[in-house]
Amino acid sequence: MSTTPAPSNARNSNGRGERLASRSKAPRMSDVARLAGVSQQTVSRVVRGATNVDPDIRERVEHAIAQLRYRRNPAAAALASNRTMTIGVVSFELSVLGPTVALYGISEEARKHGYATRLVTLASLERRDIRAAFESINSDTVDGVIVLAPLLEAIAVLAGIDIGVPVVTFQQGSHPSPTSVSVDEVRGARMVVRHLLDLGHKTVWHVQGPPGWMATSARVQGWAAELGASGRFVPTPIATTDWSAAEGYRVGRELAAREDVTAVFAANDPFALGVIKALDEAGRDVPGDVSVVGFDDVKEAPFFRPALTTVRLDFEAIGHIAVGRILAMIKDEAEGDIPLLEPRLVLRDTTAPPPSQR
Repeated sequence: MSTTPAPSNARNSNGRGERLASRSKAPRMSDVARLAGVSQQTVSRVVRGATNVDPDIRERVEHAIAQLRYRRNPAAAALASNRTMTIGVVSFELSVLGPTVALYGISEEARKHGYATRLVTLASLERRDIRAAFESINSDTVDGVIVLAPLLEAIAVLAGIDIGVPVVTFQQGSHPSPTSVSVDEVRGARMVVRHLLDLGHKTVWHVQGPPGWMATSARVQGWAAELGASGRFVPTPIATTDWSAAEGYRVGRELAAREDVTAVFAANDPFALGVIKALDEAGRDVPGDVSVVGFDDVKEAPFFRPALTTVRLDFEAIGHIAVGRILAMIKDEAEGDIPLLEPRLVLRDTTAPPPSQR
């Protein structure tokens, strides 16, 4: 007895005579539009990040995109919009926390809007090298450029270069502007000093970052301003040559030898780690004898011994905001200065009143 084979499309039926798309077939924009009950033009506007879409409609489209696992075709989008659908990223330093985390935020946000990123890193600040980097990322290959420029000299060089596309810079410690994004690091440093003074310390010593860095200048500025506003003695900041824990340990040994030091503000968390080690080796307890505060809130900060009090800077949000402003500039929709992000003091176990207050 023979059996009649089922029609070839039977396994693609849902039982109601409705043919289903093959699982191997990628969903199209028309599928998203049909599921969301909107036009393809509306889906396109949502995918491109346009602002003139009703919030309820946007939510329906985004839900449909997620349900269908729709992914925009970059090549087709670029052809339709006469854009490259690529954002260039120029970085002068990826060995420190801020630019590295910001880069992650940039890539994530760009991907959400259907953009790829193209990274160029520079080890040199020579004008010819910077110009060559920008010539390799020109208006034919990218729609905009985000520059992670933590060094003062880099900003000076960038001022004289025009590549014909929108440019947004990440300048640590900068003032609000339409084309730069940053965290209010001056305020963050002032928060550290105010916390330590409120605990009863007479002054705060500062391990500053290496010269030429915008973060160094901003954190020194905030530290000195808060001490000065409180009428306290402003010690000479302790100089360093790089951002490493080894440098923190080196200068920490100098601080440990001074009995008048009861509070230390380290310009980053690795410095704080080195300072704490030096104090421990000298028999000075943290926070019993000396309070120590870091800056940046690295992932390891809660696991320092003791757990480190520090200032949290949302560098990932910096990346998201930078991409948002670039996209707005591409569409000629950018308006006003980009507000500085607020820092947050994270209290853990490395600060306490000085011995004289107990």
